[in-house]
Amino acid sequence: MSDAPDPLPPPDAAEPRKPRKGIYVLPNLFTLAALFGGFYAIVMAMNGRFEQAALGVFCAMVLDSLDGRVARMTNTQSAFGEQMDSLADMVSFGAAPALIAYVWALTSLGRWGWIAAFVYCACAALRLARFNVNTGVVDKRFFQGLPSPAAAALVTGFIWLMTEAQIEPEQVRWVMFAVTLYAGLTMVTNVPFYSFKDVSFKRSVPFAVIVSIALGIAVINIDPPTVIFALFVAYGLSGYVLYIWRRSRGLQASLISTSTDEPDERGLHK
Repeated sequence: MSDAPDPLPPPDAAEPRKPRKGIYVLPNLFTLAALFGGFYAIVMAMNGRFEQAALGVFCAMVLDSLDGRVARMTNTQSAFGEQMDSLADMVSFGAAPALIAYVWALTSLGRWGWIAAFVYCACAALRLARFNVNTGVVDKRFFQGLPSPAAAALVTGFIWLMTEAQIEPEQVRWVMFAVTLYAGLTMVTNVPFYSFKDVSFKRSVPFAVIVSIALGIAVINIDPPTVIFALFVAYGLSGYVLYIWRRSRGLQASLISTSTDEPDERGLHK
């Protein structure tokens, strides 16, 4: 019997590295800035400045999309950053849009108004919690349900558009009710929404792509509230279009890969 030590396992057999527990300044600065955007939006809504409130949520969206990319580019991912990001998202894309919608129009609906606002807020919390626990079983190319920033954009984008058009909240309060419920409930469905996570900023792209981006920016500048809201409405409907298309072809519609370690979950994501 040989006394030679056992050979080391190949690199591929090593367990995936867990997020580090340290606190890194750079990505968390972006997360804190996104949190401030949500807090600013709430304060502006309390003071009746709904256009600034909507802009605060949209600024939080931009900053939220950057913190993860900055962490990956600088190799500063951490468990603390992941938890911090979820908490900031709950404020900026859960509580803030619900409160803004309630103060702007839903308060005139009485109990129906606060029910709609609560449903949205609760669905945002459920969506973020599910995202955290399903990270390892969801197809990275798609979100399971409408992402909370897009849901917030639907709610606050509608308010921004109506405010710019000088339409009184009482005239569209039931539309606000429907938009709030739609955004909230769509967050907790299994409908797939393209995540754009497979888009790489490190690869070279054709010149036409740069021209298209420039044209897109120019179009948005023509009428920002209308164009931005229209884009998020299209995105908010795109998941259902993809869902119906995959169903019609007999494919798994939700694109969720179920875990073999949890047999009770099989059949829940069809």
